Amino acid sequence: MTSEQRKKLGILMINMFIAIGSFGIIIPILPAYLESIGEGGTAAGLMIAIFAGAQFIMSPIAGKWTDQYGRRKMIISGLIGLTLSMFIFYAFDNIWWLYTSRVIGGIGAALMIPAIFAYVADITTIGQRARGNSLVSAAMSLGIVVGPGIGGFLADFGLKMPFLISALVSLVAVVFSVIVLKESQTEKPDFTIQVDESMAKKMARSVKMPYFIPLVITLVMSFGLMAYESVLGLFVDNQFGASPKEIAVMITSTGIVSVIVQLFIVDRIVTIYGERKVLNIFLGVVAFGFLLSLFASTYLLFFAITLLIFLATSILRPVLNTLISKLADNEQGFAMGMNNAYMSIGNVLGPTLAGLLYDVNIIYPFILGLLLLIATLFTTFMWQKQSTETVTKKVKLKV
Repeated sequence: MTSEQRKKLGILMINMFIAIGSFGIIIPILPAYLESIGEGGTAAGLMIAIFAGAQFIMSPIAGKWTDQYGRRKMIISGLIGLTLSMFIFYAFDNIWWLYTSRVIGGIGAALMIPAIFAYVADITTIGQRARGNSLVSAAMSLGIVVGPGIGGFLADFGLKMPFLISALVSLVAVVFSVIVLKESQTEKPDFTIQVDESMAKKMARSVKMPYFIPLVITLVMSFGLMAYESVLGLFVDNQFGASPKEIAVMITSTGIVSVIVQLFIVDRIVTIYGERKVLNIFLGVVAFGFLLSLFASTYLLFFAITLLIFLATSILRPVLNTLISKLADNEQGFAMGMNNAYMSIGNVLGPTLAGLLYDVNIIYPFILGLLLLIATLFTTFMWQKQSTETVTKKVKLKV
């Protein structure tokens, strides 16, 4: 990559890190804060679902706007939404205002995330795209790791202090982007058709796209990962008597693994094997990890299996982004918006179904994840086989 490309990627990474990290700051103190205002588990669950739901509804629209109005405007607008969300969280103790904050935050994430990945596609070549997506994903993972640690430290100065710091840090990201971020889009697609598409029509149109199967894989991966994460603490506490410290170490370790993998491994293995082969291999690894989790007998063994699952998904996420981007041609914003929408569906359904199944039998969420991954792996093989046959036929016709 050129120095100019690295500079632009650095700006995107800083934005992603600040945005994700600023929200992560509030995670450690959220349960205690909700308890302090007379709320409990239901409110905590709704915080996740409302954010993901708003992100899902807004993502297809935001993707279209990313193509229509430019990446820079959407990134800055998304950061403003996340900042406003954090300031509302700090200013009010009323639960309905907090829910409103989560709606605004979800909209902000929907505006920002697809625009960032579309920006990466604009400034990289096809060969560089996996590396670019890996770096941005690593910044996201680093924010997930660093944010909660900072939040835990800030909680010593009062329960609301992390909210204020989160809002101020996010505001810095807005100012930073306004000053240094330049528009990357050089060519805009034709908007004479389908400008006013509803979300339902956008979802229907995505089914016909060449990257539909990667979108489905994104959904299943998000579903499985969020389902796994949502019951992780409860499961290791119930099965192995894990302490809060042990649970925190497990979650932090998965984030560190994600950062290392996305910074130093993804680009190399994609260069050697290609996106499709890597996709097959690591979908299989995730499925194998879910299978092993059914038979884990100790905390340390389950810890190791969890690291394996997160290692594989850390590779799959940028690979899927790259694959979708390569198949999207000049509709990068729409494709990344749909990618975000499918991910949001998984983020809503995963924790919801996992919680319901966990109350029936604590092992059921892992069984469901395993079955979905096996079905997805089979579908992926069939899609790749069909794609190869289509390309072969086109080559023969040209000859």
